[in-house]
Amino acid sequence: MKKTQNVTIKGTKDGIVLHLNDQCSYQALKAELEQKLLAQSVDEEENSPILAVKIQLGNRYLTPAQEEEIKSLVRARRNLVVDKIISNVITKEAAAREKVENEIVPVTTIVRSGQVLKAEGDLLLVGNVNPGGTVIANGNIFIMGNLRGIAHAGYSGRRDAVVVASNMVPSQIRIADCLNRAPDDYGKEDRHEMECAYIDESDHIIIDKLQVLKTLRPNMTRLKGGFSYG
Repeated sequence: MKKTQNVTIKGTKDGIVLHLNDQCSYQALKAELEQKLLAQSVDEEENSPILAVKIQLGNRYLTPAQEEEIKSLVRARRNLVVDKIISNVITKEAAAREKVENEIVPVTTIVRSGQVLKAEGDLLLVGNVNPGGTVIANGNIFIMGNLRGIAHAGYSGRRDAVVVASNMVPSQIRIADCLNRAPDDYGKEDRHEMECAYIDESDHIIIDKLQVLKTLRPNMTRLKGGFSYG
């Protein structure tokens, strides 16, 4: 009878993938991983190139201490570095955080000068952002009204976030760590056409017609029925 392998090592163009069996005990898994890594290190040359390692856990959950043990076994080989550990299982805390970050927060109000409106997920504002007012969201910002103040989308680092407004005349737009200040003619004209702001391939914030999002961010929103691009 063929023995089940608890550890499978596969080479890819991007490095190495370790597939770890999620049905065996952790101790059996750890022992086999150590043995296989040790066997491979026999053929390791002194000037071997550094290889990134992705560790696939499947439906196994590792405690932080166990994760560190697995990482240490991999790092024991001088040409291997752990790129990421991927698991289908997440903690209740992580699931709750992900739920909050993926929620759409609908608000009907006017954000006046000196006021700050903040959302952990996507923000859907039915109202205006006046000069001096600020709206902040970890996800996307949709404003069904005038944006004349400051909008900061993707504040925790989400560079795929966007800002959409019915009338886009902001004093400042920020997406993740990118900043776009208002043009010299800021506030002199109403555009009367829904526009969007996003980070382009050159790491600049671009303001364009809403229709471009159909190509750039086809799965951008979780609004029921989808978001109309016109």
